[in-house]
Amino acid sequence: MSRVDRTIGFRYGPKMQEDELIVVLCTAPDADTADRLAKGLVTAELAACVNVVPEVQSHYRWKGKLEVEREVQLIVKTRFGRFAEVKAWLEAQHPYDVPEVVALQAAAVNEAYGAWVRDETPTR
Repeated sequence: MSRVDRTIGFRYGPKMQEDELIVVLCTAPDADTADRLAKGLVTAELAACVNVVPEVQSHYRWKGKLEVEREVQLIVKTRFGRFAEVKAWLEAQHPYDVPEVVALQAAAVNEAYGAWVRDETPTR
């Protein structure tokens, strides 16, 4: 059974711990925007790492019309405890009216990588 945490607008299943790794997906309209967002998230210590995957093709409906666009995919590695800040930062910095901010719980993570993500995304 999932539930909605109204404080961050995030639907999740079983209660997650603050230090659990999540992967946040976000698309950008172009490489320059993606690089700006990636560098900003890492600089602000909101993400330990952001992968920038060039040229994905997105099919979606916007204002009643089917759209097909080339976008750049961001894959953001952070902790669940930083999600609200990541979400707010992306919504403020992103050029889209409705940016994609989708968090996925990491089912399993090697210990050294998880420790590194925790170290690089300290709680403020």
